[in-house]
Amino acid sequence: MIITVPTTSDFPSFPRPLQLDIFDLEKFLSVRSLPLADACQTKEKAITLTMLGNFQKTQLRIEIEAPATAISDSLLRPAQLEKWLVSGRLSTGMPEQLHPGFQFTTRFGPVAIHHQVDVADSNRLRLILSQGIDGFHEWYWGEGWVQSRLEGISILPLALGQSLNLLSLRQFLAKK
Repeated sequence: MIITVPTTSDFPSFPRPLQLDIFDLEKFLSVRSLPLADACQTKEKAITLTMLGNFQKTQLRIEIEAPATAISDSLLRPAQLEKWLVSGRLSTGMPEQLHPGFQFTTRFGPVAIHHQVDVADSNRLRLILSQGIDGFHEWYWGEGWVQSRLEGISILPLALGQSLNLLSLRQFLAKK
């Protein structure tokens, strides 16, 4: 996302354009006590948001012949996640199990996707995504099923990537 800040006395020290993601935008505006809604509506303090890609939304639920604990381990434990995730390698320094607040990066070809763990429970994982995808990815699971919901703005084909990851997870668990 590129944020262009007009030349005003409120923002004299910032280069133009700024390169920020949505979380940086919130920090940028909060430091100046400027709510996002006001920034987008006030002409003299207007901020132009330009995102590369389209808004995409996809949700899939599949049956998997595996117990909920095996599915949970495959999603929450990076050592197992790395074995089936289509993008392959995860960042170095990953914990034994994902936990809220932890951040990591994956790559899909030349595109980096930053992940921040928002929720990591026994049957749910929610990741806030930025850089290559600005959005979120939620996973829910139980005995014999897994559901993935992905929403965001990206140039990547999210539905295709989601389908490939679910099929890869199913194959990985079938081999266990």
